[in-house]
Amino acid sequence: MVTEIEGIGTPEQRWRPFLGSLELPLLALNPAPERAVVVAPHPDDEVLGVGGLLALLDAAGTLVEVLSVTDGEASHPGGSVRPAELATRRAAETVTALTILGVGLRPGVRRLQLPDGGADGLEQPVVDALRLAPGTWLLGPWAGDGHPDHEAVGRACARAADRDGARLLAFPVWMWHWAAPGDPRVPWARALRVDLPPDLRTTKARAIAAFTSQVQPLGPDPADAPVLPAHVLERFSRPAEVVLDDAAR
Repeated sequence: MVTEIEGIGTPEQRWRPFLGSLELPLLALNPAPERAVVVAPHPDDEVLGVGGLLALLDAAGTLVEVLSVTDGEASHPGGSVRPAELATRRAAETVTALTILGVGLRPGVRRLQLPDGGADGLEQPVVDALRLAPGTWLLGPWAGDGHPDHEAVGRACARAADRDGARLLAFPVWMWHWAAPGDPRVPWARALRVDLPPDLRTTKARAIAAFTSQVQPLGPDPADAPVLPAHVLERFSRPAEVVLDDAAR
């Protein structure tokens, strides 16, 4: 369901009343899983989508592992920063952001270094890279998110979870941009909320700000503009995150 991601999208002022009206069930974190694996199509997706949940799981004693599919080197085509430099920078930003969240990074961020923007070649390598014990929580992008890379990685996560008996909790990122409240393309019946205490919301905001290559301009050229301007970041400052429980299909 690849969707045009352009313009300013659906403003956050429309989302918050709608989400409040849904009275979404709370994702139960007690008992917490022994292991959780989060799969990020690009560096920052894991923090935007479920940064708060990762911090809560780590604090509960869950072993949190991070799989970064691409290094996000194509975020600024035609910009002043070379793709190789962007890749290095974004990988470092991920470690900084997760450290701010308090995630222990045991055994560290695993980078597949697949091509950013190479959706057609992402799915099978991600399936092959995931080996999950039954009961593991797999946190991956929603396969209907609208971005080709996100959708390919989302399909891979669904396949791996089905194969290994893991629990798949999918997180939307760009859906908040192109969808509208009540959009029938979104499986709202599968949605669960993850409440974030005020201090964790502040910490998550600091973690997102660590991705300076995405939230700040790289230079004066229009091609160097932030990928995550203020109206996008507003969607990830909510008092609760939303995940889609694959088991509710």
